[in-house]
Amino acid sequence: MTFRPAVADQRFVLEHVVRIDELAADARYAAASPDVVNAVLEGVGQFAAGEWAPLNREGDTVGAKWTPEGVHMPESFIKAYHDYVDGGWGTIGVPEEWGGQGLPFAIQTAVLDTLGSANMGFALCPTLTVGAIEALIHHGTPEQQATYLPHLATGAWTGTMNLTEPQAGSDVGALRATATPLGNGRWSIKGTKIFISFGDHDMADNIVHLVLARTPDSPPGTRGISLFLVPKFRPNEDGTPGAFNDVRVVSIEHKMGLHASPTCVLSFGDHDDCVGELIGPEHGGMRAMFTMMNNARLNVGLQGVQVAEGATQKAVAYALDRVQGARAGQPSRIVEHPDVRRMLLRMTAQTQAARALVYYAAGQVDRAGLGDPAARNRLEIVTPLAKAHGTDIGNEVASIGIQVHGGMGFVEETGAAQYFRDARITPIYEGTNGIQAADLVGRKLGLDNGGAFAALIADIRAEAQHAHLVALVDAVDAIGRRLATAEADDKLAASYPFLTMLSVATCGWLMERQGRLATGDDQAQAVKRAAVRFYLDQIVPEALGLQAAASASADVLYAVPAEAFAA
Repeated sequence: MTFRPAVADQRFVLEHVVRIDELAADARYAAASPDVVNAVLEGVGQFAAGEWAPLNREGDTVGAKWTPEGVHMPESFIKAYHDYVDGGWGTIGVPEEWGGQGLPFAIQTAVLDTLGSANMGFALCPTLTVGAIEALIHHGTPEQQATYLPHLATGAWTGTMNLTEPQAGSDVGALRATATPLGNGRWSIKGTKIFISFGDHDMADNIVHLVLARTPDSPPGTRGISLFLVPKFRPNEDGTPGAFNDVRVVSIEHKMGLHASPTCVLSFGDHDDCVGELIGPEHGGMRAMFTMMNNARLNVGLQGVQVAEGATQKAVAYALDRVQGARAGQPSRIVEHPDVRRMLLRMTAQTQAARALVYYAAGQVDRAGLGDPAARNRLEIVTPLAKAHGTDIGNEVASIGIQVHGGMGFVEETGAAQYFRDARITPIYEGTNGIQAADLVGRKLGLDNGGAFAALIADIRAEAQHAHLVALVDAVDAIGRRLATAEADDKLAASYPFLTMLSVATCGWLMERQGRLATGDDQAQAVKRAAVRFYLDQIVPEALGLQAAASASADVLYAVPAEAFAA
């Protein structure tokens, strides 16, 4: 299979969903002219197809290797990463003052979309660096920004986020890592963190860890957490990496997928010589970390798009080549059979819908950054949708991709199974999709006294024309209003089906808009029109079928004692 960057769809979504021309009208994003946007999309597409896509299989079968001296990546990955740095692809969305190109976050999203569609595990490295950059831009001191941002912007140094500990998964308040003051703004960091993606590797000169820890006498729970900047190597006066900072990689996990991404257990301060700097105020760690996590949640939703795009391309290539059965008395490629057509069109429609949703959220990041309060509220409410629904779609599409391959999809040599294995982590990390649903009904429905939810519903209603979509938005509105005042357990019991309904309504709105504007004669526009029709006619009604689940109380969930499940 030859990877084909989804430039036509990306361009169409940027134009009609993000409305990139409106962003470019602001002086901050004036550089985002059509010529520049096209050059970026085409350029990263060529780079990804030529250098990253050919390594996807090697990343899965060889992957990252742990040694006592640290994690080693395949030599081909080291070269491809250096070419990524030299090409300036990490600088797209970074402000110019720190060596970036200052383009909108939505354009940076498209760049990561292409890189991850070509090689999702590899693209996790720059994805994490983007989050570290955001945290330092919003919460770092001028000195920290000057020392670290120019290196992070190019990707010459990479970034990580360190929350999870063996006893503290989703319950971040239970973490035990400590930070003891040393004077002169320096802190001694000690503790163990697990599940740290790209926590160690040999592709970059330095790794900048952002670490949550407790200071002495801090209050319990999340109120007592602070965020610290902990480099693998302490920078010298001239900014080059200097002394080792007592950050040791204990092991890497043996995982179902994402073998190109080393998931590390990191130990800080084994020899009491790990030094960090406070980011933001003491006990202000959660606020600073959520800047990074909200960015990461959108980018994990984007991973759903990436894996869906890759799986769809592989399934299409196989269906065009595989001869099986007959039509009209002649041997037929499987692409001609109705059920295979159904699967391929569903994969295409879901991939395009997820891309529209995640890019729309990215556009709200840019608008919020320009000071638009409505965009800030809209971003709050669509972030859990983008993360949860985007990754659900990635898993669904990857699974269908295996089905298109038939028995060969279950055989590793075809590569179809890799997409499914890689995708399966995405509904879990950066806050499980159940947590995203709980956040939606617990916090986001009440945002601005319900005004943020009402505004989204109003915007969908203003454009919705398809009968199924109108019916769905009516149902979502009624259920959302009821959940806003429901008991806590009832809210949570209904949260996941409700999130799916609202996500599909939002995707349906953005897909229908694209369908009205896809009037060209080229094949990409024809596929867009067919995908929109399929989405509105077949996928939107499925979401309507979730009304019973989204309206049910929690009673049945507690109808038996917990131990009865083991009976």
